[in-house]
Amino acid sequence: MARTTKEEALVTRERILDAAEKTFHENGVSRTSLADVAERAGVTRGAIYWHFENKSDLFDAMCERMRLPMEEMAAAAKDERHEDPLGQLQKTCLFLLNKISQDPHFRNVLDIIYHKCEYVEAAGPIYERQKVLFMQARSNIERILCNAIAKGQLAPDLDTRLASIMFQAQVEGLINTWLLTRDTESLDLYAENMIDAAVNTLQSAHSLRRNAKGLIQKTSL
Repeated sequence: MARTTKEEALVTRERILDAAEKTFHENGVSRTSLADVAERAGVTRGAIYWHFENKSDLFDAMCERMRLPMEEMAAAAKDERHEDPLGQLQKTCLFLLNKISQDPHFRNVLDIIYHKCEYVEAAGPIYERQKVLFMQARSNIERILCNAIAKGQLAPDLDTRLASIMFQAQVEGLINTWLLTRDTESLDLYAENMIDAAVNTLQSAHSLRRNAKGLIQKTSL
């Protein structure tokens, strides 16, 4: 009986998360109430509070369902023993872009984060969490670039902080652009070329080297 109850609770939790994803995507996060999610999931508000502390906690859980595969690949890319950190970075980015293109749940959650999540005071915890994750991703990229330098894949004088900012902006910008224009553009057609171009920039752009002419050393980014 206890096992059945636990399994039923997990099913209910997933149904709530599915309902949250659909409702956030349709209405935006700030305009969605827990009552809206409960109605869509066919449960009571009490059932939602049994699984989630508040809307921010529900939002976090919805995001976590699609973030774990990327975390595993990013961890592999950060491993200093990896023989091809730059290649693994490319594979990680292509995995992300292919998943966005092919997995509607993954795509919807990213669309919510980029375009349906109003970063206002009422959603402060959501904003702060997304900012932390964004900065963690940048730090991961910089560690990967340091590993690539150690393996002789990138120039030893590459400014890894500046390069990580640029690379993240390119990938994030590509995702954001495609989410807005996916009805007219095919991500599958140009994803590999775009990621290759971003990596080629890391390898060849002298403006990303330390003490490059005109480079502002103390950047606030």
